[in-house]
Amino acid sequence: MNHPVKVAVVGNPNCGKSALFNSLTGLRQKVANYPGATVERRSGSLLGMSTVELLDLPGTYSLTPRSPDEEITRATLMGELEAEDLPRAILCVVDATNLSQHLRFVLELKDLGFPMVLALNMTDLAVREKINIDRLKLEQILGIPVVETVAVRKKGLDEIREKLLEAVKLPKLDAKEPEDVRSRQNRARDIKNEVTLSEGIGHKATRVLDTVFLNMFVGPLILFGLLFLIFQAVFSWAEAPMDMIDGFFGSLQDMIAENMSDGLLASFLSDGLIAGVGSVIIFLPQILILFAFILVLESSGYMVRAAFLMDRIMSRVGLNGRAFIPLISSFACAIPGIMSARAIADPSDRLTTILIAPLMTCSARLPVYTLIIAAFIPNTTIFGGTIGLQGFVMFILYLAGILSALIIAFVLKRSLTKSTPPTFMMELPKYQVPNWRYVGIGLYERSRIFLRRAGTMIMGAMVILWVLSTFPAPPADATEPAIVYSMVGIIGGWLEPIFAPIGFNWEISIALLPGMAAREIAVAALGTVYSLQGSEDVVAGSLVSMLNGAWSLPTALSFLAWFIFAPQCLSTIAVVRRETNSRKWTAFMVAYLFGLAYLSSFLTYHIASAIL
Repeated sequence: MNHPVKVAVVGNPNCGKSALFNSLTGLRQKVANYPGATVERRSGSLLGMSTVELLDLPGTYSLTPRSPDEEITRATLMGELEAEDLPRAILCVVDATNLSQHLRFVLELKDLGFPMVLALNMTDLAVREKINIDRLKLEQILGIPVVETVAVRKKGLDEIREKLLEAVKLPKLDAKEPEDVRSRQNRARDIKNEVTLSEGIGHKATRVLDTVFLNMFVGPLILFGLLFLIFQAVFSWAEAPMDMIDGFFGSLQDMIAENMSDGLLASFLSDGLIAGVGSVIIFLPQILILFAFILVLESSGYMVRAAFLMDRIMSRVGLNGRAFIPLISSFACAIPGIMSARAIADPSDRLTTILIAPLMTCSARLPVYTLIIAAFIPNTTIFGGTIGLQGFVMFILYLAGILSALIIAFVLKRSLTKSTPPTFMMELPKYQVPNWRYVGIGLYERSRIFLRRAGTMIMGAMVILWVLSTFPAPPADATEPAIVYSMVGIIGGWLEPIFAPIGFNWEISIALLPGMAAREIAVAALGTVYSLQGSEDVVAGSLVSMLNGAWSLPTALSFLAWFIFAPQCLSTIAVVRRETNSRKWTAFMVAYLFGLAYLSSFLTYHIASAIL
């Protein structure tokens, strides 16, 4: 043969495919990019056989691509890449500890007609988990060679080489008519049950737990119960550390007052930086508690189950459970949530998910919600003293964002983004004890990001706001606080007529402007504005007590309603523009969210004013 024949190495993500490729090729590898794509192309000669070239294709769950990587895998196997010869054979790598999920892809590949060799990888982990697979029976059912391998220990490499040399000499058969996804999944499950002599402790426990957690009636109750527990904990567990942080920043202000004379510098440090930045940092414990729960649920394997539970609900609005992962990611921040929507294959589903992702209550909203709830909602219990009222209100706010997103998706999927949602398939990992190192690293990263924003973007915004709040100086015969005569007071006066119908005063109106950069800046802005205009005894108190004395309850409720919908995050808007590649859809999202924010605040304010 003048040119080496190609063998495509394929498999699901995280099956050990690349590790086996490395072991089979050693250091004889070439790395480049596919023409016209950023996807990496790795190839190498089979050790001892320069006539056979292995091509490590990107991991995929099926031949229905959901990303540029998966599109490369499909196009290579279909012979649609001009610069790539059609492979002579396929080496398919599967995870022996999760055979049912991986067999679905094996059956799909077999329909293509290529000679195949199956590497039953990670058999050492299968033994450790007491999983026993009848390899010979699997080989008989599939009609292809099956080799047990442990890629990292180079087990089974000689047999793999031998089987590949035999496979490349076989002719390619005609492709079969592909069966539907559910039929293929059912057949994969049947084969797995037939060849599995012992399913293992972890999988047995997972199967038992899933009968409860994925139950049509009990599962959703458990999911919403967990969410309810999280928001109760956000308030009750964070109270002590928040008091400590509040006391620390209060002592800094006292120290400045005792050691510095009244003047611009003292005002800048106390009313600008400390009052502004400190009013945001105080919410760090609550954000960490929220993320601790999310990370534990992800690491334990439950979060993917939540996507399956939500599929039943989301299918009613025209989406499927795959959209749930970007949406649940948006609880942390809408930006990674919107970017992860790339995994959704259907363009209209992907667009709809992007347009509703900002409605998920991101961590930047948490300081706003917590501040208003602490100021206006009594710290009491309801339902016989079993449930905290503040945590219950927080749960309602998060639920309002979720329900609003579903309603908007329902409207969009029946008007502007019509399509039929594809079948929802996703690998279910087994339940496991959370990886505490993963949880710890996640909390560290969240703390670092939050404090960096407080020390850079929020601090910068507060410096600008303090300057605008301080200059120009009030006239000699001034009867109002100095801030009323400053640029902030003047701009606030311009904005107040616009927001007066929804119950916002000029202080709130002015806080919304820097809050466009990031929602939590609105809290810092309120801290600065009220510190600069309040009397000494008011300033000595916390921002919670300031707002309680300055706002009515209808105004507070209207403010909460505004932040459920308002797209006050320029970074999110920029990412939507990039991911949709459309100014039209970006403008549409901003317009409908601001419209909903104003309408909901208007209704909330006037209904609350009539009732209370």
